[in-house]
Amino acid sequence: MKSIHRMIMFVILALVLAACAEQESSGEETATPGDHSENKQEGSAKKEQPESEFVYPLTGEPADEPVTNRIVAVMINNLEPARPQSGLLEADIVYEFLAEGPITRLLALYQSEQPEVVGPVRSAREYYIETAKGHGALYVYHGAATFLEEELKKGWVDHLNGAYYDNDGHLFKREDFRVAPHNSYLLFDSVYEVAEKKGYEIEREHEPYSFLTESEISGISGDSANTVTVTYSSRPLEEVRFEYDPEREKYVRYNDGEKTIDLETKEEVTVDNIFIIETGHRVIDDALRRAIDLTSGGKGYLIHRGVAREVEWKNTDGRMLPYIDDRPAGFVPGKTWINIVPDSPGITQSVQIEE
Repeated sequence: MKSIHRMIMFVILALVLAACAEQESSGEETATPGDHSENKQEGSAKKEQPESEFVYPLTGEPADEPVTNRIVAVMINNLEPARPQSGLLEADIVYEFLAEGPITRLLALYQSEQPEVVGPVRSAREYYIETAKGHGALYVYHGAATFLEEELKKGWVDHLNGAYYDNDGHLFKREDFRVAPHNSYLLFDSVYEVAEKKGYEIEREHEPYSFLTESEISGISGDSANTVTVTYSSRPLEEVRFEYDPEREKYVRYNDGEKTIDLETKEEVTVDNIFIIETGHRVIDDALRRAIDLTSGGKGYLIHRGVAREVEWKNTDGRMLPYIDDRPAGFVPGKTWINIVPDSPGITQSVQIEE
């Protein structure tokens, strides 16, 4: 009997030990509450991966699906009677060139966002057309010199001229709170519809800009750049200024001392990158219109996250891009403002960068 009793106790003890061993094994595989070591590793790996396999070519920001809508480039008036403008908030990239005398005019590129209204829209210039063409964009303007309009009709670039849709209420409208030529506005929702009826492509794959990764951004080195001033003229004063906001990691734009805001929303216009280009300018008529060199390359500044870097710009497949040591310098993902300044007096005289 004692032998049988001992055998039974031995079996029970073996079963208990086996159960304990199984629990210990299970405990090793399942993290206890509050132990997130594996989750932290997974989270860290996820942060290093791109948020989306699709990005917007002009901003480098995530998209939900492949981006195929064609870029739309719009001529925007920058004279004082035309400010504040509508639609600059939504622009992915804005080019600012001298148009006539000391006055600048803007070319706003839209793809990731589409505003309801853009304007005031102004007339075409050759170097704006070439810039739009370099991006494969649909070019929108209101009016052009006769020789330019003849070239555009020959197929220079796909285009929509507001002079042919003036105040039609579908593609363009005139606003009564401003006077001509500062009151013609593009109704953006109709752009692709009208373009398609003209036989233009409204879908196109665009080559993405070069963008920095998060680790590259954290390693950006250069001169401190909290205030950036671009002076186009001292008499009369034509000046653009950007003030860095470290909390948002963006630059707020000012024009002739006044903050640039959107007419529709009253929101201030901010950008993530400032790209300043020095190139040749030549006056070609009594109205002080210019021919501007878009191809030769030269000096530049690329400014973001409170840091300015000296770069060389090159025209690559029709786009003016920044390079350092013959390699693409890379933009911070987000919106970009590009200022083009004359090589006389030059970028070092026209641009002031302050800590």
